[in-house]
Amino acid sequence: MGWRILPRVTSPPDPLPDGRIEPHIDWHAAPDDGRVRPRRPVARPARPWWPWLLGALVVAGLASAVLLRKPIADRLWQGTRVQALLDQGDAAIRQGKLSAADGSGARQRFEAALALDNDRREARDGLARVGTAAIAQAQAALKGNDLAAARDALALARQLQVPQAQSDAVAAELRKRESDAAGIGTLIANAVAARAAGRIDGAPDAALPLFKQVLALQPDNTIALEGREDLLSDQLQQARKALQGGHLAEGAALIASVRGYDAGHYDLPGASALLARTLDQQRRQADTDLRRDRLDSAVRTYQDVLAAVPGDAAATLGLQNAAAQYAQRARRQASDFDFAGAQADLEQARALAPQSAAVAEVTRAIERAHRSQAQLDQTMPASPQRQRRVRALLADADRAAARGNWIDPPGESAFDKVRAAQSLAPDDPQVRRAAQQLVPDVQQCVRRELSANRVRAAQTCLDAWQAIAPGDGNLGVARRQLAMRWIDIGTERLGAGELRVASEALQRARGLDRSAPGLDDFAARVAHARAGGG
Repeated sequence: MGWRILPRVTSPPDPLPDGRIEPHIDWHAAPDDGRVRPRRPVARPARPWWPWLLGALVVAGLASAVLLRKPIADRLWQGTRVQALLDQGDAAIRQGKLSAADGSGARQRFEAALALDNDRREARDGLARVGTAAIAQAQAALKGNDLAAARDALALARQLQVPQAQSDAVAAELRKRESDAAGIGTLIANAVAARAAGRIDGAPDAALPLFKQVLALQPDNTIALEGREDLLSDQLQQARKALQGGHLAEGAALIASVRGYDAGHYDLPGASALLARTLDQQRRQADTDLRRDRLDSAVRTYQDVLAAVPGDAAATLGLQNAAAQYAQRARRQASDFDFAGAQADLEQARALAPQSAAVAEVTRAIERAHRSQAQLDQTMPASPQRQRRVRALLADADRAAARGNWIDPPGESAFDKVRAAQSLAPDDPQVRRAAQQLVPDVQQCVRRELSANRVRAAQTCLDAWQAIAPGDGNLGVARRQLAMRWIDIGTERLGAGELRVASEALQRARGLDRSAPGLDDFAARVAHARAGGG
């Protein structure tokens, strides 16, 4: 498109006489001053942004209201509830209702407010005012000679931790009034008479309870203090004699009685140490009896320990182990068709551990042995048949031994198969060799598994050894070796932070040999780890 020159219009134009206005045309304008350029498109005005912002704010506000409506409502309700509790607490103080079991007392109101809002100072101040009011109530009760009410109010004040000087003053006055009311002289006279009559403890009118009553009213009463100390010293002397005579329960009961009357008695630590040493000696003796298959003696000692210390963990475990050994012995006797002995040992095991799985297994083993004997008694098979049966039993025994089934499962173990072969042909050379070879085989099993560090398998072989030859003199050495291996494994696992495995190792080692080297140190480290010491 070409350019053309237009005349320049000047402004403003001059008005004409008749009022019209005519434009002036400047014909002398330079050609390039009045160029007309292409008309640009008119830009549309930008849409305002504020409606969008307003809409976003409205949406955000609605979302916040929906999300926060419950917390806001809870907060408003909580504030209202706390204020109501504070008002109710103030009203209860004015009414003199400082504490009530139904929760309507001033103390309960302020504590409830504090539970809802732990930062509410008014609730703490309210509890302090309750304590002050309790002191005032105690003083008023003393003036009215209402000792029971004074005692209750003083207890409330002390629970709310009023200044000690205030509570001690009220307590001293209360003790004085109670002493006057109880007749301290009469109580002391009765205590002295009870001591002379040999009524030391065990009844409200015995000497020690009466001295205790006097000292509760007058803690500094010299006669009562000296009388109590003499009696407690006598009891500790009796406790020593009882412990030295093997009467654990009696000695432990006397020491506990002394501790209840005066935990700070000068001679109590020595007697307590003697009790601890005696208990430990009895536990070790019982463990030794258990390892040597002196089950009756072990059980009696464990029961003595439990009578002195109910719930003792070592004695409880010892009785469980004794029950297991009774059950094993009963199974061996049943295999030999010694049903009287088997039944007696089964009853012992059942008395110690009635819910034990081992007891149930032995019961079934005895029933199977009865059936086997009945079959043998019916008709004796011909000699060739008997020989085939014996050979089959010995082959079964070899296969069971190869699987490691030395004494389990009942009736299918290597031990039971050899016993069955003995019942058919006790003089057969192969049967005798198999029976004689059982002990060396289980001994070799223990050594093999220990050398491979398979302690659980070694434990199984050792249990079989114990069942097959309980009187073997080499058992003690093997038990100590396995116990020390458990200690080594437990120490390693404890260092790796595996407390559960270390605890199991400790229990296994204790069950094998309580005097194994390093056991006490390992037990102390496990106890330290259990207590959170790392």
